Amino acid sequence: MCGLDLERKGFYVDGLPGEMEDNSNPLCVSVVIVNYNAGQTLVDCVESALPQVTEVLVVDNASSDRSLELCAERFPSEAKLKIMRNAANLGFAAACNIGTKAAAQPYVLFLNPDCMLSKNSLPRLLHVLEMTPQAGMVGGLLTNQDGTEQAGGRRAVPTPWRSLVRAFGLYRFERYWPRLFFDFHLHKQSLPPESLEVEAISGALMLVRQEAIRDVGPWDEGYFLHCEDLDWCMRFREKGWKILFVPDAPVVHHKGTCSRSRPIFVEWHKHRGMMRFYRKFFRQEYPGALMWLVAAGIWLRFGAIATVHCTRYMGRLARSR
Repeated sequence: MCGLDLERKGFYVDGLPGEMEDNSNPLCVSVVIVNYNAGQTLVDCVESALPQVTEVLVVDNASSDRSLELCAERFPSEAKLKIMRNAANLGFAAACNIGTKAAAQPYVLFLNPDCMLSKNSLPRLLHVLEMTPQAGMVGGLLTNQDGTEQAGGRRAVPTPWRSLVRAFGLYRFERYWPRLFFDFHLHKQSLPPESLEVEAISGALMLVRQEAIRDVGPWDEGYFLHCEDLDWCMRFREKGWKILFVPDAPVVHHKGTCSRSRPIFVEWHKHRGMMRFYRKFFRQEYPGALMWLVAAGIWLRFGAIATVHCTRYMGRLARSR
């Protein structure tokens, strides 16, 4: 038995989350966590989710660390925890699809292993989703450990024009021409007083309706890492599903836990994902010259970032000798 008994538990008064009294009535949510060498952080993430939901599905992308061993030691006989091991690193989107196929509940929470759920945030997200039938997915407020808002929790789609505005600093003219020089970094704006519709949310914290997944289709496995969440958000909106940002559902995100060991590998797939995203959704809408300029900017950016990482690595090697 699962559910969200709002009156008994007293979560919401005037739209604000209250206190959770107990965990005797877990939410009808399947949590999907894609793991790759997250270490102890994975254990902490699972521990934050298990008491609140019906099942937690960890899809492991061939980790080489002790993260799964640590989970087995911490939860030796936990019936709600299921671990699926891939023989190779299939990428984030493919692993999410594996978790979705195994999910038994009507709502699926895609949660990064470096995210920690507070006891009230998931019930708040589920409440907003259940109260808004036209919404296909909702996301919460991603924060740093000091409580400041991270980028990505509420997003505007970085179209080719918006990306150029950002790259060349033209967003400084937004105060004069807001529609033309719109800055897609929404986290720099004040938090809204209540939930609102946005163009995209982060795949690090994404509560999705199974009905909408069946309508829209699975994650695009052509992405290995990064931009697959933007792709899914675009497709949800194309199908008429709303995407909501819930500002009073905070979740701490220890960003980069799984990517620090291979920064150039991560950056390569991030920029490759950008190219796939722009070609898939905007190639027919923008002039070829502008698309070429965007592509050049993407690979120049990757080259600069890779150079910085290589320089730092060589510096560390020199100091260690």
